[in-house]
Amino acid sequence: MAQQKVVMRVPTMTDDKMKQKAMEAVLDIYGIDSIAADLKENKMIIIGEMDTVAIAKKLKKIGKVDIVSVGPAKEEKKEEKKEEKKEEKKEEKKEEKTEEKK
Repeated sequence: MAQQKVVMRVPTMTDDKMKQKAMEAVLDIYGIDSIAADLKENKMIIIGEMDTVAIAKKLKKIGKVDIVSVGPAKEEKKEEKKEEKKEEKKEEKKEEKTEEKK
C-alpha cells in the first residue's frame, strides 16, 4: 500500500480539548506518519499507509465526520522532477558531442 493523504472534516472539533481527543483517537491506528489539525476549518490531515475507514470509525466516536479527500501523498515536487530532466538532457548532449568528436 502506498502512502496516502486523507483530509477529514470534524465539525465537533472546535476547541483544543476536542482537537486533542481527535488526535489521540487517530494515533492508535497503525501506519500513520503524521497528523495535522486545523481548528479554523475543522479539518484533520493524516498522512501514512493506513486504512481510511478505520480513521473514520475512530473519529465517529467523537462526533460527525466527513471525508473531504483521499489521495496519494506527494513526496516529490514538480520542480525537482524538472531539474532532474534538465540534468539528464545536459548529460545526453555531452555524450553526443563526445561521440561526434571520435
